[in-house]
Amino acid sequence: MIHRSAVAGFAAAVLPLIATPGASLTLLIQHVSDGGRRRAFPVISGTVSGLYVHATLALAGLSVLVMQSSRAFTAVKLAGAAYLIGLGLWNWYTTTSRAGAMTTRRRLPRSTGSLYRQALLANVLNPKAASIYLTLIPQFTAPSESVAGQILALATAHALLIGLWLVLWTIVIRRASPGLRGARAKLITSRITSVVLVGLGLRTAAAAR
Repeated sequence: MIHRSAVAGFAAAVLPLIATPGASLTLLIQHVSDGGRRRAFPVISGTVSGLYVHATLALAGLSVLVMQSSRAFTAVKLAGAAYLIGLGLWNWYTTTSRAGAMTTRRRLPRSTGSLYRQALLANVLNPKAASIYLTLIPQFTAPSESVAGQILALATAHALLIGLWLVLWTIVIRRASPGLRGARAKLITSRITSVVLVGLGLRTAAAAR
């Protein structure tokens, strides 16, 4: 059984990483401002599921293998970078204007399942999330206790924190949404989202060198 002090220490260490804007928050802003708070659940649940994927890989020892192989870890980073850049470019080029007015035509997934998979992949291929389970979680686990139980407890704490963070952002976005419903505002939001996603991907690719 993991000690409460270890969970509290891990929460304090991971909180600044959660608060750093990333792909999950970018997707949340785009979809909630465009389709309302019902779009928040699949994005949040996909993000949380991605954390448990990382936890499972860490438990299975695959994360250790990736950490010990610089080429494998670089491959993970590049895959995440390619996904973010591709997602950003896709969003940019499927946003268009109609004659006489600025409108947004999105071809991004709109079903709950599609949004869930999009958020899941964004998290699973996120090197920042992977690095937490490669380097940070081992600092708060004790070899004398059940490793599986400790990783599950820390992953759950991580999931609760990031879930709460995204819920708070959902409330903020919805309160600001009246100003985001116009065609021009939607176009600007989409463009910003595209630039942020591509920027995150390029930063990840640069860090993989």
